[in-house]
Amino acid sequence: MPRYQRVISETGIYHVMLRGNERKNLFFDDEDRLRFLETLSIKKKEVGFILYAYCLMDNHVHLLIREGNETLGLTMKRINVSFANYFNQKYHRIGHLFQDRFKSEPIKDERHLLAVLRYIHQNPVKAGMVNHAGRYNWSSYCEYVGTRTNSNVDTDFILSIFAKDQREARLLFAQFMEDESLETFLDVKEDAPKDLLTSYQVMDFLKNQAIIHGIEGDYRMLKSHRAVIEETIRELKTRSTLSIRRIAELLEVNRGLVQRIRIK
Repeated sequence: MPRYQRVISETGIYHVMLRGNERKNLFFDDEDRLRFLETLSIKKKEVGFILYAYCLMDNHVHLLIREGNETLGLTMKRINVSFANYFNQKYHRIGHLFQDRFKSEPIKDERHLLAVLRYIHQNPVKAGMVNHAGRYNWSSYCEYVGTRTNSNVDTDFILSIFAKDQREARLLFAQFMEDESLETFLDVKEDAPKDLLTSYQVMDFLKNQAIIHGIEGDYRMLKSHRAVIEETIRELKTRSTLSIRRIAELLEVNRGLVQRIRIK
């Protein structure tokens, strides 16, 4: 597949995702996770980027980063190479550790920033690993609520969005994390479609479609069920701003099929 040029963030802030090659684990024990956080710390000092949030899952990582003294691409290359060298030496392996290039989403504004922050911290909950974000040891949630200190995470900037007083800000942050409807906390323009799916809600929708229809495996198996895939395509065309090409890529179906599905 061709490489697409990354979209540059006007804010300098990006949501970055690293995934293990062939969806294999990046971390097998706490030593691996600590080493990755240590790598972030070292590269942060070298480059001067700002880390707003992180979440280490078994086979992928979420980071919320503001660029430092170099491009995001160079920064992520430093991080990836350093951790891959450690991992390959420890487990006596060779080859790529990470899947393709890292994925990045430019953060557009404050509303988008907070939505991504919540998404990152809720990852372990949605994956069924814990029943509350505060019970997961490998995300920056605890830094935000003040139950753990990590000098690598800059919480002041985002907490200041909630309130000037830090104690009040932490309480509001915790409430925000529990609110399943982002719109109840964030201002929404009156002319914006109220049920329009965000990029993250699209993924949740696809996963739920598989669960609802009893389809084993991930959402890509939806294409094996004609009625279900047609319903799914129709919903995406109605409730998202995804292009026909992007819908086809996500569902791994022919673009012609997506074009033929009519919105009721």
